Amino acid sequence: MEDRASASRPRRSNTLVTVLLIALVVGLIAFPLAFKSGAEFGGADNAATRTIVEIDPGATPWFQPIWTPPGPEVESLLFALQAALGAGFIGYFFGLKRGARRAADSGLEKGQRTTGGPEVPHLND
Repeated sequence: MEDRASASRPRRSNTLVTVLLIALVVGLIAFPLAFKSGAEFGGADNAATRTIVEIDPGATPWFQPIWTPPGPEVESLLFALQAALGAGFIGYFFGLKRGARRAADSGLEKGQRTTGGPEVPHLND
């Protein structure tokens, strides 16, 4: 059986990694705001449109949007919703893979119980 010191090491390293990642994200957000104060942070769509018009003023778009949001707030809301859903799917995928890896490391088969309670017969048995 493992002693307490060796069992707590992975938790400490996970905490350290988490703190470092949070600090990195905060730094990525704070750096441009601190060193580029007053800069306009526009979207890629607007930058591409301006560049195309500069290169070829007579260019016409290939298609028109099906629906245009009523305002920039709605557009921001939809973008944030899309980002949140994407992050949720990615988090679910990594959690699923981590659980599968832990189950494989502990020798559990698919569908095998992970708690130490009494056996409950299945209807098919």
